[in-house]
Amino acid sequence: MIAVRDSASSSHTIETLRQWHWPGTIRELQNVIERAVILSKGPALQLPAGAIRATSSQVPHPLPAAGSAYRENERAVILKALRESNGVIAGPEGAAARLGLKRTTLHSKMQKLRIRRHGF
Repeated sequence: MIAVRDSASSSHTIETLRQWHWPGTIRELQNVIERAVILSKGPALQLPAGAIRATSSQVPHPLPAAGSAYRENERAVILKALRESNGVIAGPEGAAARLGLKRTTLHSKMQKLRIRRHGF
């Protein structure tokens, strides 16, 4: 059992996990939670950006309002990683590595969310 401290980000994390359509085995959920535990800073469980990824056989079913909240949270997480890495995206200390993403995936997310690298 995972104990999650009650906070706004933890509530958002739990709600995101509840709303996701889990068509695969329990391993998929287990992997997402293990990754979140490893990458979370502090006592609150946080899903890293891109922790839940849709594949061709898997389609998310979030509630309409949750989509915008997820994007806002994803944007905040990416901005935080960029600040911590001084705007560096690639490499072992870059934002992509901090988020557990490929450099190209992070760059794509940044374009989608209209995040520019300069100014960090």
